[in-house]
Amino acid sequence: MNAIDPHETDLTSYPQAKAGPTLSIVVPTYREAANIPVLFERIKAALEGAPWEMIVVDDNSPDGTFDVAFALAARDRRIRCLRRVNRWGLAGAVVEGWMSSSADFVAVIDGDLQHDETILTDMYAALAAGRGNLAIGTRADADAKAGLSPSRQKLSNLGAWFFQRIAGAKVTDPMSGFFMIRRAIVSDCAAKLSPDGFKILVDVILSAEGPLKIVEIPYTFRQRAAGDSKLTPLVAVDFLGLVAHHASGGLLPVRFMLFALVGAIGLVVHISALAMFRAWLGTPHFGAEQVAATLVAMASNFILNNEITYRSHRYRGLGKLRGFVAFALGCSVGALANIDIASFLYRSNHIWWLAGTAGALLSVVWNYAISTNIVWARLRDTENRSQANTASSGRKAWRWFGVR
Repeated sequence: MNAIDPHETDLTSYPQAKAGPTLSIVVPTYREAANIPVLFERIKAALEGAPWEMIVVDDNSPDGTFDVAFALAARDRRIRCLRRVNRWGLAGAVVEGWMSSSADFVAVIDGDLQHDETILTDMYAALAAGRGNLAIGTRADADAKAGLSPSRQKLSNLGAWFFQRIAGAKVTDPMSGFFMIRRAIVSDCAAKLSPDGFKILVDVILSAEGPLKIVEIPYTFRQRAAGDSKLTPLVAVDFLGLVAHHASGGLLPVRFMLFALVGAIGLVVHISALAMFRAWLGTPHFGAEQVAATLVAMASNFILNNEITYRSHRYRGLGKLRGFVAFALGCSVGALANIDIASFLYRSNHIWWLAGTAGALLSVVWNYAISTNIVWARLRDTENRSQANTASSGRKAWRWFGVR
């Protein structure tokens, strides 16, 4: 991995034999209507003289981000927009944008204006000159991290430490969402990339067919000017789930790894809640305390799974109550199966830890199957029926006017 100095190469010195752009910059968006015009103007200024295009991939933002992008595209062919309907997720949006490109190089940059678009010049120059096949914008030095809050800085540092030890790749900022890569590389590994999650750089590095020659380009991370931040501490769970998926050789799905990690967090919540209730109520009420702690842990697991594991079709508003009831009922069956299996194995071999582990694993697999195929699947099916009914109602209305 090599670090390069910024602003060292003139882009106009590279041949432009292709009729279309040689660089596609994908911008995954959700509620970024105010930022997209600003970002487009900044990229135009940064890449003047280079053959490029900006692809906005919007997850049907309620603020009309796609309309803003379409309006810009009507005036300038260097920008186009993919409006995704009934599909959600940053990673999936990025991959979809990349796969719509025929350029030699593809990049991803956030639409919130926090990434420094001026280093796109240096990324492009490094890849075009063959100094690397993956260029990462890093918030590696003290100045570059000035825009990070203390909590986000700790999250970034922890992610880098963990990733370097698991993957063996010396990347300063693996949680970066700002990088450029040869399109041929992502085309080869596209089928392996998870559509879920936020940290697609990790997935790309771990899924690449061959070794990557990486260059890192430092930049100053800016404060968000408009819109809402998508980065929360929950991203850490998402990051760990993705790394664990690759550590299993892809055998265990990312979603299952996320579900298991949420379950581990739920265990900590359960023990903490039980300790609190025991301190409050005292020893004679253990049964009631255990029930209360179980409900707290179930609520914690449901909230985290709703926001992380199944976020692409999560419950919203009052629907969360219905979803929690279904989740609690399903997990209760898993808990009973856990107890029965563990008790049977203990009677058979009297190895308490083996019996307990087997029961816990069965419970996790059961709860995951119920959650995936019933609890959140019901919501997805309901949404599909609702959309079908809406479309059907629309067709019936047009028929009144003689339109078939």
